[in-house]
Amino acid sequence: MTGAPSRIAAIHAFARGSRVTVPEWIAWIAMAALLFVLPKYSALYAEIASLALFAVSLDLILGYGGIVSLGHAAFYGLGAYSAALFAKHFMNDPLVGLGVAGAVAAGLGMVTSVLVLRGSDLTRLMMTLGVCLMLGELANKLDWLTGGADGLQGVVMGPLLGRFEFDLGGRVGYAYCLIVLAILFFLARRLVHAPFGFSLKAMRDNRLRAMGIGINVNKRLAATYTLSAAYAGVAGALVAQTTGFASLDLFDFHRSADVLLVLVIGGTGYLYGGIIGAIVFKLMYDVLSAITPQYWQFWMGMALVAIVLIGHERLARPFAALSSRLSGGRGDGVGGAKDA
Repeated sequence: MTGAPSRIAAIHAFARGSRVTVPEWIAWIAMAALLFVLPKYSALYAEIASLALFAVSLDLILGYGGIVSLGHAAFYGLGAYSAALFAKHFMNDPLVGLGVAGAVAAGLGMVTSVLVLRGSDLTRLMMTLGVCLMLGELANKLDWLTGGADGLQGVVMGPLLGRFEFDLGGRVGYAYCLIVLAILFFLARRLVHAPFGFSLKAMRDNRLRAMGIGINVNKRLAATYTLSAAYAGVAGALVAQTTGFASLDLFDFHRSADVLLVLVIGGTGYLYGGIIGAIVFKLMYDVLSAITPQYWQFWMGMALVAIVLIGHERLARPFAALSSRLSGGRGDGVGGAKDA
């Protein structure tokens, strides 16, 4: 009988952690309102949304699983090419192509998950980077299929849900990317606030202790890596579908590095870091490259150094206080960033 109250308390704690707070509703509504307030930047918003989903996928393995990766672009590029090839040769329905891209990327994640279950962080870095480099080279050599260095061109997507055509202004593309981001984000948020997510945190903090209390570490890490790969594949598919193009650039090292920088900016281990980091990173990139095309990387580096020195907790403290006040003092808002 003594176990029943603790079990009920745990259920309530899990439910409270996955509850959407007032600041979160405001943030998501504001992102949707941009479609009507400033529609001329819809193409940029779509890029930010796809980058945010890519960052969320990396946060699942880095912030919760403790797996460091330098080759996460492998799943991103594979998802983009899978969606583009499927649309070009089989069916141009965006939602079906999105599912295909996620499934193909998840398959690669499942196969390569054995590479991240052994060795040190340095070994994982080299393994993941090697997989990405091999896929990029395959895409380059199989030019009869992928277009090689010229990229896969002539990808025409059908209307979304059979009604909404992808327009040149990017409004339908942004709405599409934002809805997919929201759905997958809240699914991931529910997962990390479930017992599975808490077991991931236990493994990240102390793997040996987690094994000692009976957690199957390898199975959970493999499942998380596979899910993360699927999310990255969907993010890549969004890029290919909204732009009608897939290129070797999607496999480049800078893609993996950029998404790591996004998490450095936004923080790891609370999912919203991927969204916040994507917004800040993309806006900084566009603004700084427009002002100083030759030195924008210098100013970007300065900003990253400042963020690391000040710390995410200090930067997020005012937002955490506002979040706690608006959510009735529950303290489960969006301000719980961990330093990357």
